[in-house]
Amino acid sequence: MSGAALGLEIVFVFFLALFLLHRYGDFKKQHRLVIIGTLLAWYLCFLIVFILPLDVSTTIYNRCKHAAANSSPTENSNITGFHATATPVPSQHPCFKPWSYIPDGIMPIFWRVVYWTSQFLTWILLPFMQSYARSGGFSITGKIKTALIENAIYYGTYLLIFGAFLIYVAVNPHLHLEWNQLQTIGIAAANTWGLFLLVLLLGYGLVEIPRSYWNGAKRGYLLMKTYFKAAKLMTEKADAEETLEDVMEEVRKVNESIKYNHPLRKCVDTILKKCPTEYQEKMGRNMDDYEDFDEKHNTYPSEKSLVKLHKQVIYSVQRHRRTQVQWQILLEQAFYLEDVAKNETSATRQFVHTFQSPEPENKFLQYFYNPTVEWYWECLLRPWFYRILAVVLSIFSVIVVWSECTFFSTTPVLSLFAVFIQLAEKTYNYIYIEIACFLSIFFLSICVYSTVFRIRVFNYYYLASHHQTDAYSLLFSGMLFCRLTPPLCLNFLGLTHMDSSISHQNTQPTAYTSIMGSMKVLSFIADGFYIYYPMLVVILCIATYFSLGTRCLNLLGFQQFMGDNDMTSDLVDEGKELIRREKRKRQRQEEGENRRREWKERYGQNREDSTRNRNVHVDPKESNLSDISTNRSASKYTRANNRTERDRIELLQDVEPLDFNAETFTDDPLESEPGRSFLYPPFRYQPGGRYLSMSHSRIFDDV
Repeated sequence: MSGAALGLEIVFVFFLALFLLHRYGDFKKQHRLVIIGTLLAWYLCFLIVFILPLDVSTTIYNRCKHAAANSSPTENSNITGFHATATPVPSQHPCFKPWSYIPDGIMPIFWRVVYWTSQFLTWILLPFMQSYARSGGFSITGKIKTALIENAIYYGTYLLIFGAFLIYVAVNPHLHLEWNQLQTIGIAAANTWGLFLLVLLLGYGLVEIPRSYWNGAKRGYLLMKTYFKAAKLMTEKADAEETLEDVMEEVRKVNESIKYNHPLRKCVDTILKKCPTEYQEKMGRNMDDYEDFDEKHNTYPSEKSLVKLHKQVIYSVQRHRRTQVQWQILLEQAFYLEDVAKNETSATRQFVHTFQSPEPENKFLQYFYNPTVEWYWECLLRPWFYRILAVVLSIFSVIVVWSECTFFSTTPVLSLFAVFIQLAEKTYNYIYIEIACFLSIFFLSICVYSTVFRIRVFNYYYLASHHQTDAYSLLFSGMLFCRLTPPLCLNFLGLTHMDSSISHQNTQPTAYTSIMGSMKVLSFIADGFYIYYPMLVVILCIATYFSLGTRCLNLLGFQQFMGDNDMTSDLVDEGKELIRREKRKRQRQEEGENRRREWKERYGQNREDSTRNRNVHVDPKESNLSDISTNRSASKYTRANNRTERDRIELLQDVEPLDFNAETFTDDPLESEPGRSFLYPPFRYQPGGRYLSMSHSRIFDDV
């Protein structure tokens, strides 16, 4: 099993990152470089989280093996990885190799490749790709130029910070500039920035995640919040539609002004390809491509203005598509919550849906998850499951907050994470160590990463599910993950006292901390910022618990869901009316489809039989009359004196096509038009020998 666990986790994490990226990104429409860059960033960050527990168990085994090799045969002292005790050691070797043991030399190379690749992505490549993807340039050179200009200030800022650390080391007489120390300074600068943001996101997630599950057990609360979201989303949807209309109007003007032989026509065609299909069809009509742009002395837009317009088109189309999809998803959620509220009082204890799902249901899933099972889960079991899960997550949050405030204390050990790991280390229970480490770091990662998925910076950064996230937001999320994951792992190792700079013990470090280097080069960061700054998580948790950030945003004019607010009540009522209106609209559509289906099932077969019989049994008189009419029509169209007049009439008005399934047809298709009844008599001959006027059957056709 040596190295097998590492290989399995590498494969598993790749498919996990691919699944999440497929949920938020769009593989078909987005650029391949954007997909590859985001996938690589997410994959490396998730890989660090999943592989770090294996590094911890391997380090504990190496410490035990090293202590057993250095101890003399007469000294039967059991030396653990943190402190020595007087417990006698049995004659047999106290250390055994864990099932997930990774051979020496593999982990340092692995961490070095993963860490520096992620840092290259987050500080150099992803910012450049972010500007490149958002650029409205029409050529690769133009996009690269725009990306370099936008990132000049960005790169200059971080070079200034790195230069400040470099000057500090150069001025300090006790420090000498070496390559390893310069590397450590760069790592310290990146981790300092990441830890600053990490504590902010962690303080929000530690409170909000348990509270979201607790509130998820309240059906009334969820339904009111859904109504609130519907009112806000409708406002955003209307604004997106209005913005798209304005941008499309600008595109229409540019399309009409720049003709086919203009030098910038290729740029206009590129812009038109990014427009929705219905707008492309409208703009393609009434356009004279044979008009020369030199014949009229008009003012034409410049290439810079077209670049700006191209950028606006990309943004407006993406936002419009996203709001449309989110509106449909929110409607389904609101309808389902209303169904749950109705089914809670059901006496039959079978879940009844107002609307059937448009997607075909899986027969295997439908067999086990039948309406009875669905009723018990949605109406009885799910609320209690959410409450229990919320209590468990709250206990984890309290443990994290306590450990963040006490992890610097090594005598006595106050951090609960360190206590659990040390107890497992004494018995060399590697499976327990790996499970405890994985659950701990996984919970920390969920608190941080879920906040990244939830936050929204106006419309510039927003991770929307169902393939509605734009390239800019995907790349930005990859940058955040790469910057947050290394300080998150260092913080976890500090909580478990596996970092020697925190525990201040001369023990073998993990392979991950050995790559980070000794933070003693910058003592004011290692002994100050890394120790005391995480304590601010307590203040952030208190602020999140009392919703201080939500209240501040509400005072600034950004409507947030608050139960004791008049604005919230108004938006809830507005959203409820919107959902009710959409529900009535969908009910009318389903009723119309059901009526059409019933009509087709009832009269469709009879209609087909009558048509078949009519085709088989043909009246001889009608057949002879059709032959005479056809011959007369042919001879009539060969006359030269009537052809000019007929061609003129056909050019002025559209000719109605012949109905070959009808019983009879007139001599001339133009004669059936009521607008020219004074020219051609609107009569047709019936087999029964009577002439019937067609005017009475054409008056109300348009009504």
